[in-house]
Formats: sequence, C-alpha cells, structure tokens
Amino acid sequence: MDFGVEFVPEDPVEEIVEKVKVADKEEFDYVWITDHYNNRNVYAVLTRIAEETNQINLGPGITNPYTINTAETASSIATISEISDGRAVLGLGPGDKTTLKALGIEWDKPLTRTKEAIQVIRSLLDGERVTTDDMEKHSLKGAKLNFEPEADIPIYIGAQGPNMLKMAGKRGNGILINASHPKDFDFAVDQIEKGVEEAGRDMDDVDVVAYTSFSIAEDVDSAKEAATPPVAFIAAGVPEVVLERHGIAKEEAEKIGKAIGEGDFGTAFGSVTDEMIDAFALYGTPEQCIEKIKGLKEVGVTQVVAGSPIGPDKKKSMKLISNEIMPEF
Repeated sequence: MDFGVEFVPEDPVEEIVEKVKVADKEEFDYVWITDHYNNRNVYAVLTRIAEETNQINLGPGITNPYTINTAETASSIATISEISDGRAVLGLGPGDKTTLKALGIEWDKPLTRTKEAIQVIRSLLDGERVTTDDMEKHSLKGAKLNFEPEADIPIYIGAQGPNMLKMAGKRGNGILINASHPKDFDFAVDQIEKGVEEAGRDMDDVDVVAYTSFSIAEDVDSAKEAATPPVAFIAAGVPEVVLERHGIAKEEAEKIGKAIGEGDFGTAFGSVTDEMIDAFALYGTPEQCIEKIKGLKEVGVTQVVAGSPIGPDKKKSMKLISNEIMPEF
C-alpha cells in the first residue's frame, strides 16, 4: 500500500511547500496538488515543491483537457519531471462541470476528451510529432516538444462513472477515485477490471487510488469534527445512486446542498449525519483508520490519499499517518 496526500493551493504557496516538506520527510509516496483556476497555479506550486523535496512523487490531482491545451499540459508536466529529477506524475480527468461553467467552457463529451488527451500527451512525451486529424476534439497540426522527460511519466486518470473507470483500466497507470468506503470500491474495481481485461493488461499494472476525505487524530471526536465540512460538500454533490448505495436519503443530501447554495454553512454542517461521515470520510484514531484502510486493501485499493481535511492539524496528522499507519502496511 502506498500513501499520498492532497493539498489545495488556496493557501499561500510557501505554506503548501512547508506542509509538503513534512510529507516528504515522513516518507509519503505521493503529493497531489489540485488544479482550479481560482487557486494558485498548480504547476507553479509543483515547481516550488520539486525544488524543496527529495523523494516524494508529485503532480496535479487533477488537471483536465478543457482549460489547458494538451500540448501545454505535456510541456508542463515534462518540465516538472526535469526539475524533480523524474518524480512527476500526471493526474488527468474530465474536470469539474461547475468550474468549467464559470469559465464559459462547455463540459462536452468528457470521456472522449479525456481519452484523446491521454493519447496526445503520451505521444508528445515520447518525442513524437503529433497531428490529430483523426480525433474528434483535439486539434494539433504537427506539434512536437523540443525536449523529452528523462523518466517515464505515469498518467493517473480521475474516474467515477462506469465508462470512465473502464477506460481508465484500459489506458491508465493509475486511477484516482474520489471515495473513502469499500462499498464504492466494490463497484469501481469491478469496472476497472473489465477495462483491464479488454486491454489484455493485468491488475498489477494499475494503481487503484482511494482519493479520500481523510481525518486522523488521537481522539475520534476531533477527527470527526474536522471531517464534517468536507463531508457536507461531498454529500451535497454525489449522484443519487451513491446515496442509495449507502442508505442515505436524497432529501437529507438536498437539504445540505440547499444550505450550501444559500451560504448557510451552519445549517449545512449541522445537517451532516453519522451515516454520511461513515460513508464519505476515512476518519478516526490511528487504530480505527488502520482497520478502515485494511478494508480498502481487501477490495483492491493500492494507494490511499489523505485528502481534505487530513486532520485537525495537518502536520501532526501526517506524522500520525507516517508513524502509526504506514508501518502496518
């Protein structure tokens, strides 16, 4: 089992760098930096992280093929690979419909967009000259990078729905899945396996990543309290089929969504139930988190990412993960 950590660059760059330096020292395997136009630029943040760390793999978690031309993405991640001495990984997915709407971008054919972007980026990273007349959504006319990364750059695909999961099983080095509970991975791994089989691959070739809402503390109440705000946003946004999978009433989730839309976060957070926290967060004491991670491992997860909030105190929580949890795996 590998362990990663996610940071959102809504905080000043140097604050993010200092936190990642802790993760690097504590021997986390990966750091993933989210990519949204309204936060600090993901590649600028990754550059600073690459300069200040030694062993941790790093990359956007995730970027998308809508807001940035695929050739620019290939150039950017190849540059990060150079700066980090080959530690770059690329997280790529269909993007966030709400964010794209704010930019005036239509979220059209996400599966096609993502699949074609992977093909183009891999070709550019391999030093090929790329023309895309045969593709539906990407337009390159003899594009070629003037340099190649010194190391192969794994591509991790952000996937949730069945078709995207199957495609990721066919084409990805890893799959980033926003979920924290074994029930969700029972479904996801089944879809990934279908794609892996169709492509003549082996599941050992694919890193199945639980991109969790993670909260660890020495007492369970503190961990649970820290997990409540991100769980509210998750519950408000997941598809109805996921709510049904966990026995959560649609009306309860809609109440939270309505409160968030009105800016009434007190009501939103106060409406989060224990069932929602159990379904949408991996939280608790080190001992409790170990048992939950064992459950994820049993259904095929090979990397756990500690996403927001990580815990009440991010640096302390990372040290708990390193000292108390990683040795168990």
